Amino acid sequence: MNIFVCLKQTPARDSVICFADHGKWIDESGLTFELNEPDAFALEEGIRLREGNGGEVVVVSMGSERTIAVIREALAKGADRGILIESDESFRVDAFATAKALAAVLSKESPDIVLTGLQADDLGFGQTGVILAELLNLPHASIVVKIVEISDGSIQIKKELEAGWFQNIDMPLPALLTIQSGTNKPRYATLMGIKKARKKPVDHYSIRELGVESLMSQTIEHLYAPPKTKETQFFEGSSREVADKLAEKLKFEARIL
Repeated sequence: MNIFVCLKQTPARDSVICFADHGKWIDESGLTFELNEPDAFALEEGIRLREGNGGEVVVVSMGSERTIAVIREALAKGADRGILIESDESFRVDAFATAKALAAVLSKESPDIVLTGLQADDLGFGQTGVILAELLNLPHASIVVKIVEISDGSIQIKKELEAGWFQNIDMPLPALLTIQSGTNKPRYATLMGIKKARKKPVDHYSIRELGVESLMSQTIEHLYAPPKTKETQFFEGSSREVADKLAEKLKFEARIL
């Protein structure tokens, strides 16, 4: 089984973010970078699929040369080989162009399953996986919380809907799945895994060679920090009505219940 996992390198979650002088992106000079957290769950799911069904796990990422670090991390955790699509200014490439680049590479391969994280920690659009499925003409499911079974060229998955509802779906293979965060517990890289990762192959593609740069459908014009504001809400009615309104706010807006 050929399992492909799409990864992204994003700024570390505890980074102090400053804007670049041109105002179109953040200043990356003082940042540390790490594997996009949602993608870590997709990687873990891919490795578990290979352990249960055999085959190969290939990780694919787009970015500058420093992005090789997340590919090596994935190889240390158990992936078999990596693919880097080189782009020095990947932040200028939108979700559609990113999906085009990934599709150009994956179309050269024979994937049985393509996995992505739910979204990226930096931009959070959650579009790349869905667009990629369309470009590859693959059936897809998003917000997948469990891969139930794979058999006879099909896969059964459980996906999250809204308001606590779930849906079980049978899909033909090959297919693309976007994995919900928290679905599994990502493993750590072992010392032996880190040593083996140095010898595992990583193929390189240039985004220019793939002819993708001119296909951007959107651009970032300006980044700014949202103004800090305070708002006070008063609930009127009986004690019961006020309590119900407060509980609704805490559950659906503050999301602390």
